[in-house]
Amino acid sequence: MLWLKTFHILFVMSWMAGIFYLPRIFVHFVEGQQAGEQVDRLAIMARKLYGFMTIMMVLTLATGFPLWLVYGFAGGWVHVKLLFVVLLIVYHFWARARMKDMQAGSLDHGGIYYRWANEIPLILTIVILVMVVVKPF
Repeated sequence: MLWLKTFHILFVMSWMAGIFYLPRIFVHFVEGQQAGEQVDRLAIMARKLYGFMTIMMVLTLATGFPLWLVYGFAGGWVHVKLLFVVLLIVYHFWARARMKDMQAGSLDHGGIYYRWANEIPLILTIVILVMVVVKPF
């Protein structure tokens, strides 16, 4: 079970690396477009990064589900953690929609919006970590 937990943590870290970086690409895309710079490479990078982070999300869920079954459903912290994992998945698909907009050549908000949007997964991750490590209830 420790091997499964090890790979789960590795996949979570990889998914989070992508989910934290993709909105930064959105920022550079929007601000580069406004400055009249060539931003096609950023759209390619975003598409490839999204593909990678989606694979990592699937592997995270695939390794997390058996851990959830083995360690059980006891404690309110598990329910809160799962709620925030679902919110993180929703954010992942929000990022997909923005990436598709980017592929079409336009994002509908400015750099500040995407900078703030980049903080959402951090907040969700902090709550998940507190639930897993501290188990407050």
